[in-house]
Amino acid sequence: MQNNIFSALFVGQNLVTIKELDSTNNFLKNLLSNSKPLPEGTVIMAESQYAGRGQQQNKWHSEPGKNLTFSILLTPSFLPVINQFDLTRVVSLGVFDALAPYLGDKLKIKWPNDIYYEDHKLGGILIETHIQGDRIKDAVIGIGLNINQESFLPGAANAISLKQILHKDYDLRTILSEICGHIEAYYLNLKAGKFLFVRNMYLTRLYWLNQVKRFRSNNQVFEGIVRNVKDEGLLVVENNNVQQEFSLKQIEFLNK
Repeated sequence: MQNNIFSALFVGQNLVTIKELDSTNNFLKNLLSNSKPLPEGTVIMAESQYAGRGQQQNKWHSEPGKNLTFSILLTPSFLPVINQFDLTRVVSLGVFDALAPYLGDKLKIKWPNDIYYEDHKLGGILIETHIQGDRIKDAVIGIGLNINQESFLPGAANAISLKQILHKDYDLRTILSEICGHIEAYYLNLKAGKFLFVRNMYLTRLYWLNQVKRFRSNNQVFEGIVRNVKDEGLLVVENNNVQQEFSLKQIEFLNK
């Protein structure tokens, strides 16, 4: 375990850096099950992650030493399971706010929790929760961000990195510290019961909000408009003046 100079009160204060891992989420989950209780805000950071995962079992490919691949432990026992999407909002917003000073208004959150620059994927988030009763006992939050990588595999057709956009290298620890601070700030707002604030902030940063775009659902392509995200996380898309609600596996953004 390493101490560091992160400015956040607890997120990132217990930082573990490992040269190579299959998955920082797997490593953190194993620590949770095999050791003494870990402090909330513990961060596991891998210089190289060779089996990272995204949503729906997608693989996350990352060039060693070039990008941020890390996991954060949070223990949001104050959060009812019914409101667990608010944790997705908090983490997405924290990453967004850390990157916004670099990237400006072309940066967006693609529902539910991808980080996009224009129509390119800059990063993704995978949250794995442990439920106890009607509350969330703990959450392992995996975050992968393309920072200094200059080229990507053909299968990652819409991937982009900070360096590709701004043509310079960035210090990974500095950006990690900024992300931890912003996630903590939103998390503390949520803990204080400011659900509406968090939900409104998430909505205003949403990719394709209030724009006519192409989607696919049930093998049908249609034009629709992202209008809202329900409290529990369903995406609301308007099609022919009718608003429909979609879960993650029910709709695809045709942005490639």
